[in-house]
Amino acid sequence: QVQLVESGGGLVQAGGSLRLSCAASGDTFSSYAMGWFRQAPGKEREFVAAISWMIGSRTEYADSVKGRFTISRDNAQKVLYLQMNSLKPEDTAVYYCAARLGVGAYAYWGQGTRVTVSS
Repeated sequence: QVQLVESGGGLVQAGGSLRLSCAASGDTFSSYAMGWFRQAPGKEREFVAAISWMIGSRTEYADSVKGRFTISRDNAQKVLYLQMNSLKPEDTAVYYCAARLGVGAYAYWGQGTRVTVSS
């Protein structure tokens, strides 16, 4: 098992940047594929970005964040990152990191960190 704790959320003006972190503990972090999800008020949780476990990790992004957000990981430090640039008010949400083994469902989730983008 792996435990996940997000940090780095906050209030930022439109056009600004934030970097979210997700610290992992427990099982071997490098074995897990990782993802970021978000849930805006009154909406369902949605996929933001994902990164595979392997060296030279493959990444994928939701169309809404492509070109603005970058997901990365530091397996030695057991940390997942989400660099968010050119933020928009519609990026306002609680952001969650998640982990999974193989291609199954994401089984482990953090508690979330809130991001608010003001216009």
